[in-house]
Amino acid sequence: MKKAILYLNQFFGQVGGEDVADFAPEIREGQVGAAMALNQALKGVAEVTHTIICGDNFMGSNQEEAVERILGFLEGKEFDIFFAGPAFRAGRYGSACGHICKAVQEKFGVPVVTSMNDENPGVEMFSKEMYIFKGGASAAKMRKDMKAMAKFGVKILNGEELLSADEEGYYGRGKRHQKWLNPPVAAPDRVIDMLLKKISGEEFVTELPIPELDLVPIAPKIKDLSKAKIALATSGGIVPVENPDRIQSASATRWGKYDVSNLDNLPAGVFKTIHAGYDPAAADANPDVCVPLDALRAYEKEGRIGAVHDVFYTTVGTGTTQKEAARMGREIVEDLKASGVDAVILTST
Repeated sequence: MKKAILYLNQFFGQVGGEDVADFAPEIREGQVGAAMALNQALKGVAEVTHTIICGDNFMGSNQEEAVERILGFLEGKEFDIFFAGPAFRAGRYGSACGHICKAVQEKFGVPVVTSMNDENPGVEMFSKEMYIFKGGASAAKMRKDMKAMAKFGVKILNGEELLSADEEGYYGRGKRHQKWLNPPVAAPDRVIDMLLKKISGEEFVTELPIPELDLVPIAPKIKDLSKAKIALATSGGIVPVENPDRIQSASATRWGKYDVSNLDNLPAGVFKTIHAGYDPAAADANPDVCVPLDALRAYEKEGRIGAVHDVFYTTVGTGTTQKEAARMGREIVEDLKASGVDAVILTST
C-alpha cells in the first residue's frame, strides 16, 4: 500500500482555535483530526501514515523555521504523496499549505495536492506550481473537498491518465500539453468549427484561454510628503468597542470610518478588533499595532507629513469576497477623494 502524509493547521489538527495559532510544528503518527477523512477517502490505495500540524500564526510569522522543521520531520520517512488542507477561504491557511507543498515537492520530488476556495489568496500565489483543487468557502465542504483531493491522489498513485484542469477540478497551472484526439480532428477543422459556433451564438471552448487581468495602475509618487494629507485604512477590523456600523467579523459587506481628529493614538478599551481571523489579544491591548495612528501623529508633529486625515477607515478581510472588497474599496476611495486625501496607508493583520 502507498503512503501519504497530510499537513493541517492547529484547528483541523484538533489542537485548538485562534488562541493557539502560534502552535509550533509537530508530526504525529497516524491520522489526527481531518486526516481520518482523507485516509477513508483514499479507499485503501494509500494510508495516511503521519499528520503534520502547525499553527497558522507560527507558519506566517516564522515561515522559514516552520518549513525547515517540517522538512526535517520528513527526512527518512517513506511517503509517495503529500496532501495539505483543504484550506477553504482561510488566507493564512492557504498560504501555509502552498508554502509547505512547494517545499516538499522541491525537496522530496513527490506529488503534492491541496485545495482552496477561489477567494483564497493562496490560489494566485501557488496555482502554477502545484495541484490546487477548487474548494468550498468553509469547513462545511470539508468532506467534499477531501474526497476530490483523495480521488486525484489515487489517480496519480495508480499511474492513471490525468485529464485537464477543468475535467479534474483543479485550477489551471498555465501548462500546455499535446493531446491526441480520438478520432483525430485537424487544427483547421477545429478552428473553423469554433468560428461557426461563435458566429451562430453557440457555446464553444477555446483551446487558448486568455486570463482576465485586473491590473491597477501604480499611482504617481507624492512630490512633497510634508504637505500631504495621509489617511489610515485597515482590513484588520479595528472599530470603536460598540462596533456602531455592525461590521461583520468575517465575510464583511460593511465598512466604517471613525473620527480620530482629537486623538494621538487609539486607546485600548475605546477601540478593539472584531476580526475573526487572528488572535485579538495584541490588537485589543494596543489598537495602534494594527492602525498606527501614534506613529503617524509623530510624523505629523515632526513635519514629515502635512496632516493626518480626521477619520480612519476599517473593515474585515477574512473571508471577504473580492467582489465585496472591490465595492467597499471604490466607496472608500470616493470618500477619500472628497476629503482631499493625498495618500492612504492600508494595514492588515
